[in-house]
Amino acid sequence: MGSLFRSEEMALCQLFLQSEAAYACVSELGELGLVQFRDLNPDVNAFQRKFVNEVRRCDEMERKLRYLEKEIKKDGIPMLDTGESPEAPQPREMIDLEATFEKLENELREVNQNAEALKRNFLELTELKHILRKTQVFFDEVSCGMSNSIWVSANKLRSVTDLPLTNAGH
Repeated sequence: MGSLFRSEEMALCQLFLQSEAAYACVSELGELGLVQFRDLNPDVNAFQRKFVNEVRRCDEMERKLRYLEKEIKKDGIPMLDTGESPEAPQPREMIDLEATFEKLENELREVNQNAEALKRNFLELTELKHILRKTQVFFDEVSCGMSNSIWVSANKLRSVTDLPLTNAGH
């Protein structure tokens, strides 16, 4: 693969392509990595260009791929990096790729939402478990204290009932 440094010999060429063959030709040239493209219509707004919808679709797919990559790296999952750029997919393959990326993004967002909900539920249940343990300890102490006071009261009652029932003073 060549490079595009100043010392490299270059030639300025102008290509005229039929619109049906433009995608295949530009993708082949791009995969070779030996060309630079110049914008011959710099005054034309980006939204007025012919292939603006395709560029937007590619941007959206790239965003989805970046999101998936970020989530994969966040979870420490190893990724295979061959160092090579994949070939440009054919336009009909782009539809399948878009659908796959959309499905993966939605599934991953749903998994993340479910994981967050599970974490919240776990924390709430852990909090409730600790509250129940503390209240059980409290009730055990209170009931133990109550049984001791009942036992003391019962002993006092016995000692009072053991006294003779006489009217010593009358």
